[in-house]
Amino acid sequence: MDVVIIGAGVVGAACAYYASRSGLSVAVVDRGPVAGGTTGAGEGNLLLSDKDAGPELDLALLSTRLWRELAAVLPGEIEYEAKGGLVVARDETTVKALRGFADGQRAAGVDAVEVGPDGLRDLEPHLAPGLAGGFHYPEDAQVQPAQAAARLLAASGAELYLGEEVTGLVRERGAVRGVRTARRELLAGAVVNAAGTWGGAVAALAGTTLPVLPRRGFVLVTEPLPRVVRHKVYAADYIADVASDSAALQSSAVVEGTPSGPVLIGATRERVGFDRSLSTEALRRLASQAAGLFPVLAGLRVLRAYHGFRPYLPDHLPAIGPDPRVPGLLHACGHEGAGIGLAPGTGALIAAALAGTEPPLPAHPFRPDRFAEASR
Repeated sequence: MDVVIIGAGVVGAACAYYASRSGLSVAVVDRGPVAGGTTGAGEGNLLLSDKDAGPELDLALLSTRLWRELAAVLPGEIEYEAKGGLVVARDETTVKALRGFADGQRAAGVDAVEVGPDGLRDLEPHLAPGLAGGFHYPEDAQVQPAQAAARLLAASGAELYLGEEVTGLVRERGAVRGVRTARRELLAGAVVNAAGTWGGAVAALAGTTLPVLPRRGFVLVTEPLPRVVRHKVYAADYIADVASDSAALQSSAVVEGTPSGPVLIGATRERVGFDRSLSTEALRRLASQAAGLFPVLAGLRVLRAYHGFRPYLPDHLPAIGPDPRVPGLLHACGHEGAGIGLAPGTGALIAAALAGTEPPLPAHPFRPDRFAEASR
């Protein structure tokens, strides 16, 4: 076996897919089912609109192109929908801030179109009145995340070992050469840590560190209704929430319709460890903010709420690539709430590192040992 990947979420699945396309033999091991962690609790966001110019946006642009290719070639239905995104502002000061943000994105190659107050209602007829303007991002899109992970894994041809927790790593002369579970040893030339929120625990098994922390988020699911929300719509303060280092509860409604009818309403962020209890305050805020954007939603029933844990790293960039402190170990985790959108680009970077080929974009900003360098 050439590589064992720890994690059967969408990032691990993308690593398996692109590694196999590079001619490598692949096994994937996960303590639960496919998409049983953060991926299964995601909304399927493929966003450029919330990313400032820099390495993450570069990775998102690569991933956007790759998602389009995957939607055309993956067997089965991943519910890829190029719906576009709409970021709205309540006052002219916020419009000016969005304008500067969009200027940097355009310079990086993003299609960002300013929309005046009247134009907002043309794009979204049910939006609340009185908004000052916004920006339309035609390249924002959506997938069904669990289906996407399953289809990527199936297309990779990887050997799957589900329901098997990795309890240790096989070492040979200091290098990682496989994983141990309660049932078996899987030997390989390299191991990829795609364990998401639990990436820090996997790093610890190798005797190294990666400061991944869980950041809890809730999503509301409404009763089905005709498509009243056409795009992925959110207020400008969502961008600030994504970039925030605060551990406190933050919420800014992201509202979108789905092909099957329900409206999805996210997103909250808070660092409370792996606390799985229901936060009525988080749900109340989401419902109130969503109705503020779309008054038509105020009378809808919420059928359910779910939550997951985003893998947070302090500088808001994922760790992708070989760990120079531990030969044979690569990391592909720490994407926070952007893992589904960034998965294909991450997989392509990991495949290039495994195969020793030229990466599709500079990998240095994502190097896993950067936190140890900062502490020194």
